[in-house]
Amino acid sequence: MKAIVYRTDNPDLRLVDRAKPAPARGEALVRVAMSGVNPTDWKARRSPYAGTPGGVDLVPNQDGAGTIEAVGAGVSADRVGERVWLWETARQRTGGTAQEFVAVPEKNAVRLPDLVGFELGASVAIPAITAHRCLTVHEGGPDQLRPGALAGRTVLVAGGAGAVGHAAIELARWSGARVVTTVSSPDKAFLARAAGADAVVNYRAGDAVSAVRDAAPNGIDVIVEVAPAENAALDTAVLAPNGTVVAYAGGPDTAVTLSVRDLMGRNIRWQFVLVYTLPDDVKSHAIAGVSAALADGALRAGEEFGLPLHYFPLEDTSAAHDAVEKGAVGKVLVTVSSEE
Repeated sequence: MKAIVYRTDNPDLRLVDRAKPAPARGEALVRVAMSGVNPTDWKARRSPYAGTPGGVDLVPNQDGAGTIEAVGAGVSADRVGERVWLWETARQRTGGTAQEFVAVPEKNAVRLPDLVGFELGASVAIPAITAHRCLTVHEGGPDQLRPGALAGRTVLVAGGAGAVGHAAIELARWSGARVVTTVSSPDKAFLARAAGADAVVNYRAGDAVSAVRDAAPNGIDVIVEVAPAENAALDTAVLAPNGTVVAYAGGPDTAVTLSVRDLMGRNIRWQFVLVYTLPDDVKSHAIAGVSAALADGALRAGEEFGLPLHYFPLEDTSAAHDAVEKGAVGKVLVTVSSEE
């Protein structure tokens, strides 16, 4: 089979031929149709995470979608032929989704609803699991999102045209919240509205604080934050009492300056989220919530739904990583096979 590989001491991606893996006990062998690329995929090549195997070829990309072709001992044979979406495929493992076949623990291959295409299946895992956690971690928040779970809440999504921002808008709206989002351009404003945001604020076109306050006069209950250092002042100004800021991004040198007295007086909470180190029960709740949203048609992909898709063939996976590193708007996908 064909696979894209790199090594911890050489981040360059190369196309190789290698033997098709066999599923071990508790694993499913998936024929990969689409591989999704996230920022952590290219970052992992440059600075491997703790626990990443060394001295061997590593296949990148955590997310993907495809069809179960075989199963190992302990996995029901009824799963053969099942269409699935994949999450954390390369987490402390050698095999990500940038290859024609991948063997994964059974729980990491989640059934894909019949009417959901592989392109959407490969787009949801890291972005939607992250968004799910951001929307549920606040005080009194639900363990799992479902229709009505966020009724009465007002959510601010910073960067509503990004992959996580897009998922956050859709999941919040599906769960009954009112959604305000900030963007940096008219084109991104179009995408955020297409995703379903109730109010869109271009923070480069006037007073963003006043615009958010106008959209949410009673304040924001939950902020899904992509740029905590840059937006700390805005977040502080628009939060309702007992509100929560949930930050899911930021470089290693990011520093956030907060007015402790003000935030303490309003019982404001700051929470930081990294999907890979979430507790297992939290991930289980997120998988269930994301699966339910997929089945309900609440998560969508395509420019008309606010998430442009950019396709690259397997041999151009390096270009796909470059596109994500350079800030491609939407979701970058690697087409591994043409099956559907």
